[in-house]
Amino acid sequence: MGTIQAFVHLLAWVSITWSPGIVHSLSPLVMDSEKFSPMNKFLMQSYYDRHTNLHNSDFENFVSQEVTSSLCEVLPDNHDLVWRLSDIKRNLTGEGSHRSVSTLIKFQSQHLKSLSELLSHSCELIIIERLPSGVFADPFELQHLVHRGVFSDIAVFGDTNLELPSFLSNRSVVEIHLVVDPNIFQKPTDIKTELPLHARYQSLNETGYSTVEFGAPDMLVRCSTKDKVENHYCFFQLEKGDANVYDSHIVWRIPSGINKHVGLVSTVTFTAALLSTLTIVVASLYYFK
Repeated sequence: MGTIQAFVHLLAWVSITWSPGIVHSLSPLVMDSEKFSPMNKFLMQSYYDRHTNLHNSDFENFVSQEVTSSLCEVLPDNHDLVWRLSDIKRNLTGEGSHRSVSTLIKFQSQHLKSLSELLSHSCELIIIERLPSGVFADPFELQHLVHRGVFSDIAVFGDTNLELPSFLSNRSVVEIHLVVDPNIFQKPTDIKTELPLHARYQSLNETGYSTVEFGAPDMLVRCSTKDKVENHYCFFQLEKGDANVYDSHIVWRIPSGINKHVGLVSTVTFTAALLSTLTIVVASLYYFK
């Protein structure tokens, strides 16, 4: 009898604990634990902690409402600091299904001596490439670039399955970190990056090519402060403003299969597979004899 009563009490406790009202009341606690933290190594890790896929609107809200709005305690509340770009040039290098996106970034000269005195001796330039559907970056290949000192750090987020075709995959994001001097924005400076990318297998169409378009990357600067305050990281978004971003839009035409060739390709493939199988069988029988 005591066992039955204990079982009933257990069921009652489970039903109360997992009732919709209780779950709803606990949900704000869960959300609070997922708030953006400037201590995170990668910004996109914070984004994917609460989003399954990359959507441009969600990402832009994340950057504007959480990342760049995070407090920087060494600056006055009424500071109006924006680091601006003067030019962005991008182009595709290489041929075939394995190419690289080359980006040249030029900064405007600004008088930020007072700011550089508040920041540490180095900052990080963070470049976020929101890749279009149909291309991907190989995480293992990118890590080799980090080991060679090309980037200070790099990571791929989103769909990192390298084998999926374009019509079964989701978009991915590459976050690049480069160590820069805070004084870099006091004089005209150029920074160039090369990001190797690979094309996924494309869907069939009538032209034999699929078009993939790239926009300008998102760029931020993260600096640690000299004073050991609670929030000792400052984020600054690089504004395009009047920068020449005309050359930042690039198009990659990726070869794909043609619909009207499906029958011929299927027939040839089946015939080749059949002949190969018969050859193996005949060779095996001859060997045993």
